[in-house]
Amino acid sequence: MQKHKRIKNPNLIYGIRPVMEVINENKDIDKILLQKGARGDMFRELFQLIRERNIPFQYVPIERLNRFTGGNHQGVICFISSVVYQSVYDIIPMIYEDGKVPFLLYLDKITDVRNVGAIVRSAECAGVHAIIIPSTHSAQLNEDAVKTSSGALHKIPICRHDNPKEVLSYIKECGIILVGCTEKVKELFFEQNYTQPLCLVMGNEGVGISPEILSLCNTRVRIPMMGSLESLNVSVATGIMLFEVVKQRL
Repeated sequence: MQKHKRIKNPNLIYGIRPVMEVINENKDIDKILLQKGARGDMFRELFQLIRERNIPFQYVPIERLNRFTGGNHQGVICFISSVVYQSVYDIIPMIYEDGKVPFLLYLDKITDVRNVGAIVRSAECAGVHAIIIPSTHSAQLNEDAVKTSSGALHKIPICRHDNPKEVLSYIKECGIILVGCTEKVKELFFEQNYTQPLCLVMGNEGVGISPEILSLCNTRVRIPMMGSLESLNVSVATGIMLFEVVKQRL
């Protein structure tokens, strides 16, 4: 059996056959980069496998692939996740079975690795039971994210799912309210009740929560701004929201 080709980053695999092996081993994969215009039977076989497993992928110029490795990547580079993903469909029943009041966090397309790491660290300190992220348009949970989280990414369940609307609808069906944090409403965050089962929803660094996700939220609240800027860094805003929940539940 051909061994996985590796460079200094042990979470990076390149070459068509090695990447196919990793997929078939059911490794948790953050993303696969594919060379634009790549052709051939092996490449088509790989692409079919990627689509069947719903693995995030992106077409990029060959120059970008060459920046990651000088080896024979054959137009394919794979990033293995530094964390093991879990399923929210398994996590929620376990929370209820343990007699706990669910406290979840959904991150809507947050793309900065350090922001995600800082958020996960705060979430672990606040006692969040699980964090849910979409499988696309989210930051890679790589070693930088693990480092920024001070290891919290290995301590709190991370659930990555393909269909955010379906997952959030399931969360609501479980009796958990969705609380979206957005500057587009009048209701203030500290005026709400967070002692009931809830899932905080935090949005992208630039545009906030996407309209389709915001429409699913039972409650929408804002953090008041007293200065000239309109919003906080998302990791800071998340920390404020998380510990308002902690304060009320104490």
